[in-house]
Amino acid sequence: MTLFPIITIPDPVLRKVAAPVERTDHELRRLADDMLATMYDAPGIGLAAPQIGISRRLIVMDPAKDDAPKTPLIMVNPEIVTCSDELRLYEEGCLSIPDFTAEVERPARVRVAFLDHKGKKQEKEFSDIWATLVQHEIDHLNGVLFIDYLSRLKRDMVVKRFTKTKRAEAL
Repeated sequence: MTLFPIITIPDPVLRKVAAPVERTDHELRRLADDMLATMYDAPGIGLAAPQIGISRRLIVMDPAKDDAPKTPLIMVNPEIVTCSDELRLYEEGCLSIPDFTAEVERPARVRVAFLDHKGKKQEKEFSDIWATLVQHEIDHLNGVLFIDYLSRLKRDMVVKRFTKTKRAEAL
């Protein structure tokens, strides 16, 4: 099992649209397993391949808390098919923006088409935390971060803080 370092803002890879995965094979399944291990180790509840520097359309998720049974989900080339009109406000955080959270409003329910880790087409409806999580992770595949839903002032403050920290680390 490989644990990957997690890329943080302002790294430009986080702003790129990820390329589609062309085939689901042993290598992709190993990458997904390594992503799950990285996510659990962080600890986090979701991880997109761009967050480990791989610009491919692959996400892993598991919102199980603490000692609850694990419910990992691997999604290849996920796409939101439909969204509810009803919205839900949720306090979001991100492994690529450590130690920062903010309330983000998103559709309360979404339907997502994707390939599973074996390459089989799936379509699934998500609600509650799963709906927020899948939207957050798919955003990563499109170069969008949860801070993009905040006011420009708040977003700029967060980016400036992380840019300053990166510069200080480089010295």
